[in-house]
Amino acid sequence: MRRALTTLLSTVVFGGAMTACQSQTSTQAPTSTSVKSVEMTGFDKTMHNAKKRINAQMDLPVNVPVPKDAGGGYTHEKHKDNAKLMYDAGQLYTLSGEQKYADYAAKVMLAYADVYPDWGLHPEQKEQDPGRMFWQNLNESWWLVHVSQSYGAIKETLSQEQRDKIETDLLRNVADFLSDGSPTTFNKIHNHGTWATAAVGLTGYAIGDDDYVQQALLGLDKSGEAGFLKQMDKLFSPDGYYNEGPYYQRYALMPFVVFGQAVQKNNPEQKIFEKRDGILKKAIYTTIQQSYGGLFFPINDAIKDKGIATTELLHGVAIAYDLTGDKGLLSIAEAQGKYVLTSESRKLSEDLAAGKATPFDYKSMRLRDGENGTEGGLDILRASADPNDLTVVAKNTSQGLGHGHFDKLGLLVFDAGHEVIRDYAAARFLNVEAKYGGHYLPENNLYAKQTVAHNALVVDETSHFLGSTQTGNKHAPELGPFVVSDEMTATSADIDTAYDDVGLSRTVAVVNADAFPKPIVIDLVEAHADASHLYDLPFHYNGHLVETNFEVQANPVSRTPLGAANGYEYLWRAAEAKPEDGFSQITWLLDRRFYTVSTSVPENTSVVFAQTGANDPNFNLRNESAFILRAQKTDGVTYASVIEPHGEYNPIVEYTLESHSRVKSVSHFENGPEDFVLIETKDGQSVGLGMSSDPDTAKEHTVTVNGKALSWTGPYHLFQSESGGL
Repeated sequence: MRRALTTLLSTVVFGGAMTACQSQTSTQAPTSTSVKSVEMTGFDKTMHNAKKRINAQMDLPVNVPVPKDAGGGYTHEKHKDNAKLMYDAGQLYTLSGEQKYADYAAKVMLAYADVYPDWGLHPEQKEQDPGRMFWQNLNESWWLVHVSQSYGAIKETLSQEQRDKIETDLLRNVADFLSDGSPTTFNKIHNHGTWATAAVGLTGYAIGDDDYVQQALLGLDKSGEAGFLKQMDKLFSPDGYYNEGPYYQRYALMPFVVFGQAVQKNNPEQKIFEKRDGILKKAIYTTIQQSYGGLFFPINDAIKDKGIATTELLHGVAIAYDLTGDKGLLSIAEAQGKYVLTSESRKLSEDLAAGKATPFDYKSMRLRDGENGTEGGLDILRASADPNDLTVVAKNTSQGLGHGHFDKLGLLVFDAGHEVIRDYAAARFLNVEAKYGGHYLPENNLYAKQTVAHNALVVDETSHFLGSTQTGNKHAPELGPFVVSDEMTATSADIDTAYDDVGLSRTVAVVNADAFPKPIVIDLVEAHADASHLYDLPFHYNGHLVETNFEVQANPVSRTPLGAANGYEYLWRAAEAKPEDGFSQITWLLDRRFYTVSTSVPENTSVVFAQTGANDPNFNLRNESAFILRAQKTDGVTYASVIEPHGEYNPIVEYTLESHSRVKSVSHFENGPEDFVLIETKDGQSVGLGMSSDPDTAKEHTVTVNGKALSWTGPYHLFQSESGGL
């Protein structure tokens, strides 16, 4: 009663100091003008809602259904929900001290202990190792991560008989199934292995079994060739990039940081958060950096609506703040708007409410890929520190294992809170059982992973590495210089293994040029070959087409697929055009801003307008649009483009500003390995970018541009002139 009274009193404060007269003579209850409610913090609301949810369950029978359904089905979702109830109840006991929450968590655990030993393998087995409670043992690991933490929180409140039953029939039973019973997954260097080792390790700490902990850290045979520590070494680059991409980095992050925190508390001598130069802390920060508008960059097999407010990153941000005290993380917590039931999350919420937040340092960066940072990388080019400003992602990473896509030197562009030039990401209805049982759709391999589904150069309508993941995993792009300055952020990369006899290169720069009111993107794509090839450069644009500088020949009555394989069979050929004078210009409107891609193209280039939906009788694909620059060339190809945000459309007060591009022409010049892109504007200004793949900042480079030799030092240099010419 005393605790409840204290809690009640803590929710009100007196508004202003009382006068001496009031304090001596007033016997009335405080009026509404003399008291005010303390505004609940985000954590307080989370805790209140969790209590309300669990209180409503306490007097109901525990429902533990026999496993039946695949992902998204009733039994699948019910077992997930029960795990969350147990976890929250255990955390509420720790945070509030109220015994009823420990009792409820124990009640549900005992119900599972009664039935789990009799369950065989799940009747709906996924292609990965199956579970018993779920269709794959990955979900079983997720379940045990939550339940083992709850047991650790309430263990001291249980009788010896209750402990024995829960530990023997449930926790050890699940842990043994995930470890000795599933050695392929447990010893795998993969996010499934991370979840399994974390689940078994957390169980070991909860029940006091160091054998489980050592297996989790070092692998089943405890040799160190597998297990959690090896995964820390293998799955992250030195910069904290996870090789399957940000979507799976987010998913793997929770077992890494939650089990890491348990190791830190129970075995501080491991110095787990200092290993590999603080790789787990780096991983939390790089997960945040790989986002735009609160959503993760949708590369590889990504679900496009996943973002920084996911539960995994709620834990990650709270733990990182506890470790670092970085006030910039408070602004991330504010953007997340949600909390988890941990003391670290409570501290995060309290400091945010106290006004201690500073802006998070979103910045341009290169995240090297591979264990040693030698397998390409993800380059993030931001026009400013504003997280909703123009941002370009140059995808020069390794393949990304089985979740990787065939889009070497691919490109994504974001601006004004939107994905402007987009990536299809995964073809999947996650946990929607009615749609292909919640699996990845067949089109995930047949379209979404293929090169033409991305903004990357395609040769002879064939995907990179012939669409072979095994081949792709052996090769990564070679990174060129990455430079950040006040004028620009620029990067380059090349690869000569995506095709047998064609080398590819791409240089991308976000440029702050005086001739343009907003930052622009300069994009130079080149292919080098000695034989004749068909070169397709797709731009999957988001918005409504409004203008081209050429006449478009549409197919208004009937359409045919663009090709027969490698993803082309899923694209309708909607229209075609032939740009004149080697210059293509295409403008579309997205929300309230216009975007134009202006490109210097080879002679006889075609522009093919395409839309997804061909050969898709089950309507599995989203309806998206693209234009493809297409040229047949005998000596390689060069596409030099300017991606230009401009103008404003306001439908409310009905005005339109600068709907036309400022670009008059784009030209490309070269001198061996040195390149120059010249942009001329309609008002007579010139912008040029000199480029070299040589990282030496002191080396001089020269390219002849319209009869004039232009020289610069270092990899990249911006030239500007207000009067035309450079």
